[in-house]
Amino acid sequence: MQKKSPNQVDRHIGSRVRARRLMLGMSQEKLADALGLTFQQVQKYEKGVNRIGASRLLHIAGILDVSIEFFFEGLPGLRAGGFSDDSLVAEFLTRSESDRLVRGFLKLKDDEARRKVADLVDWLASVS
Repeated sequence: MQKKSPNQVDRHIGSRVRARRLMLGMSQEKLADALGLTFQQVQKYEKGVNRIGASRLLHIAGILDVSIEFFFEGLPGLRAGGFSDDSLVAEFLTRSESDRLVRGFLKLKDDEARRKVADLVDWLASVS
């Protein structure tokens, strides 16, 4: 029996769940507890390995305090409609390094240090 790979839509929705959860500083365990699931099930949702049903997605939207449309924003092939385009932020939040970067940045108490970090990131982006 051949193993089925995750569907592109399921991976996208899962990555949006992960992005929002990280944005809120919420652990997989805390989301799982709120859903009455194990953190492993949340991991499978976030990786797109398991599909999230409509009622469960609505429940997740309530827990994460977003509209249901949030999970579909930036979905490749989705026709233009009423969704806002914050795909750069969404892409950033789906990367594993984003969590470390955001947490470290927020720990900086000095505004000048934050400006210097932002300047450094701008510079690095311009030379790569």
